[in-house]
Amino acid sequence: MAIKYVADDTTTLYKAATGSEKILDLLWGDRVTVVSSSGSRTKVKARGKSGYVKSSALGDESLLEIYFIDVGQGDGVLIRTPDHRHIMIDGGYKRASQPSGKNAADFVDWKFAKDYGESIIHLDVLMSSHCDADHYGGLWDLLDVAQAAELDAQEVQVDSFFHAGVGWWINPADGKRWLGTTSADGKFMTQLMGNRSQVMNALKTNANPKLQGEWAKFMEAVTKTKTSGGGSTPIARLSHVDRFVPGFDGTTGGVAIRVLAPVEFDQSGQPVLHNYGSQASKNTNGNSILLRLDYGRSRILLTGDLNTKSQRALLDDYAGERMEFLCDVAKACHHGSDDVSYEFLSAMQPAVTVISSGDAEGHDHPRPSIVAASATTGYLHVDRDELISPLIYSTELARSINLGKPLKATVPGPNGPLAFEGVGLADVVIDAAVTKAGDLKPSKVSRKLDHTHIVAGLIYGLVNVRTDGETILCATLNEKSNSWEIKKIRSRF
Repeated sequence: MAIKYVADDTTTLYKAATGSEKILDLLWGDRVTVVSSSGSRTKVKARGKSGYVKSSALGDESLLEIYFIDVGQGDGVLIRTPDHRHIMIDGGYKRASQPSGKNAADFVDWKFAKDYGESIIHLDVLMSSHCDADHYGGLWDLLDVAQAAELDAQEVQVDSFFHAGVGWWINPADGKRWLGTTSADGKFMTQLMGNRSQVMNALKTNANPKLQGEWAKFMEAVTKTKTSGGGSTPIARLSHVDRFVPGFDGTTGGVAIRVLAPVEFDQSGQPVLHNYGSQASKNTNGNSILLRLDYGRSRILLTGDLNTKSQRALLDDYAGERMEFLCDVAKACHHGSDDVSYEFLSAMQPAVTVISSGDAEGHDHPRPSIVAASATTGYLHVDRDELISPLIYSTELARSINLGKPLKATVPGPNGPLAFEGVGLADVVIDAAVTKAGDLKPSKVSRKLDHTHIVAGLIYGLVNVRTDGETILCATLNEKSNSWEIKKIRSRF
């Protein structure tokens, strides 16, 4: 069976070879497996469904696809290159700490098991942009064999794992967690994670220094992961001295993935990173991996949780080279936090900004000032009195739910089912566990059923970005029509 790709912006997957009954709409670049051709329509398998599409809507061009996954509070990005390689960056909180019980692991599982019809999830690269739980938790779920029942795929293979170098360690002074030693002048972080053997040594019972807590458990899961060849997954630290993610230097005309940060320095022959102060989060976020995907004339910038201090440092580190930050599409720094340098946003000048934010969290992201700043620093393109760019997407705004009012409740009884409806619903009390994003323990609430809404449907706020190197398409799913809302821009590099 041949593999084809959708060549139109969208095309309908029909139920039959004739007629207008629709299953769903496919998107530009969607991979389809051809089953048979029937005149003007071709029978295909796509997105886990079987149906028929217009034969003229299929082509042979594979695109660069970037999926900004709705993980609530946190980040989750899946990249598929035109040569069918996959890079997974971050995954949101663990399922146990998610209000919806879902994170990026579930989307990746759907992509491989349902969309591709494959029993193995094979990632060429797995990467944690930094060591905060709202970034590595979903990756941990993906690797955790104890949760195999959560996945439809039967196996997960990872050919390379990369991290930013900053990790959580046990402080030998008090046994609590910390980010390790700093230089005598306090300017640099000196205790960095390294390659696989160094990580494994830092996980030993009597290790000194020793990795700490949930981060240590996650890294232990990484060490147990296997490659597609059956070997142990290599582990490495990334910094700007690498220039490119190994294997993605673009020399053969494919996607180049530039590593712009963390910026690494040498102190007495040892690698060190910027120290952004005594507050731990400033350093975990500030030393995030900063990547730029280059494909054709298109540039996509992935910024992790960079903050004001780190962005200002980057502007200094790249003095005379600030054009490195210019991009067509940018993942907003730190979920739309206002701890952001306006000057750095101006240096990025993206035509499209994607904000990964959560709707059940206490950070109040995205902040109004940052939504405004993303617009005023974005690349302005107006054509015939129509605004083409800048465009701003938010996974939180793209998410939608259908709410319903209970009409009748039926429960088993010793003498048959018991039905409660109308005013009788006030006699039915529901105890529920409510988990806020990132919380380890849910809080309990009680509600009468007649004063309770139920979630009748949920559409996750996935933001699709696809490009052939010349045109960039951004798409979100419209809840009412179950069709794609599409915007297109031209690459400008």
